Amino acid sequence: MSITSLYTELFPTSYAEIFQRIQNIKPVAYAKTRNYISGDVSYLSPYVSRGFISTNIVLREVLQMGYKPYQIEKFIQELAWRDYWQQIWIAKGSEIDKDMRNMQTPVKTTNLSKAIVEATTGVTAIDKAIEEFYKTGYLHNHVRMYIAGISCNIAQNHWYIPAKWMYYHLLDADWASNALSWQWVAGTNSNKKYVANQDNINKYCHTQQKNTFLDVSYDALTTMAVPRRLEEDAILDFKTPLPEKQTLRIDKNLPTLIYNFYNIDPMWKKDISANRILLLEPSVFEKYPVSQKSIDFAITLATENINNLQVFTGEFSELLQNSNPLHIYFKEHPLNRNYEGNKESRDWMFPVEGYHRSFFAFWKKCKKQSNL
Repeated sequence: MSITSLYTELFPTSYAEIFQRIQNIKPVAYAKTRNYISGDVSYLSPYVSRGFISTNIVLREVLQMGYKPYQIEKFIQELAWRDYWQQIWIAKGSEIDKDMRNMQTPVKTTNLSKAIVEATTGVTAIDKAIEEFYKTGYLHNHVRMYIAGISCNIAQNHWYIPAKWMYYHLLDADWASNALSWQWVAGTNSNKKYVANQDNINKYCHTQQKNTFLDVSYDALTTMAVPRRLEEDAILDFKTPLPEKQTLRIDKNLPTLIYNFYNIDPMWKKDISANRILLLEPSVFEKYPVSQKSIDFAITLATENINNLQVFTGEFSELLQNSNPLHIYFKEHPLNRNYEGNKESRDWMFPVEGYHRSFFAFWKKCKKQSNL
């Protein structure tokens, strides 16, 4: 089986299959098993991250199955985390690229350990997950935390470059969720760091490994020297392989709808005649690079599900040479603040906006305003 078929089998791109995946969610089982790599997770994150479906759509569909909010609160919370990270990005902008609340310490290197990149940490569950990650673009959330904990708090890598490495390869690449989760692990956006020892990994990854550098007590983890196999840095080069620029065909009598890496909603203004453009701005991908697999996935999602879509590699300013801003429509996002035209809101789960220092302050307000 080719690498392409491996990841498309795990993450189909037809709307019908994706919507069926929503219908197959088991939110009660999810709450009980989500921390296990074999748990009942939804595999919806790439579609939510690409704006193909919204967290609100997922919540609405699950509630229509007959579940009561109190029965599935953990599932709803995990959806809300995504909106929470996005609200921080909206409020703080590029500040999320830096240590948010605390300086990470100690930091031995601003790079990423070669053993993590090459899947040679010696921790079987981690190395196997990284190898699969390169093939599928998927990492279980608990494994992401394990990798971040090893990188930041054992190898003493500053979180930023490792977070860019993970973002680069993720099909569900969401810079807010990714960067702020790494900061949570590193203790720069939380009150304490996250670490896990070998017993914890064995439990949730169904392994029985011993004698690794993680096979120690939690007290020992917090005081240990950097293991020798994590000392060497990787040589990393993140570049986004964007398609070549094509000439746009713009009917100036029609509105122009701008889709992008974070908005590939096939239902958005579906029933109107319009110029539909998937805009891939090189400046965005230079700052936040993604892999060939991630770009291919996004383009396939868009072109298979949005009729008469044109893919345009170029800056928004180039579109203005062919379009009147009064006729341009787009959904708001921190990465398109340079757009001009008619800005529309995303489909949020709750009417709660702005920066909240903690998720649970955000969640408390969400529950109150939505009567959950």
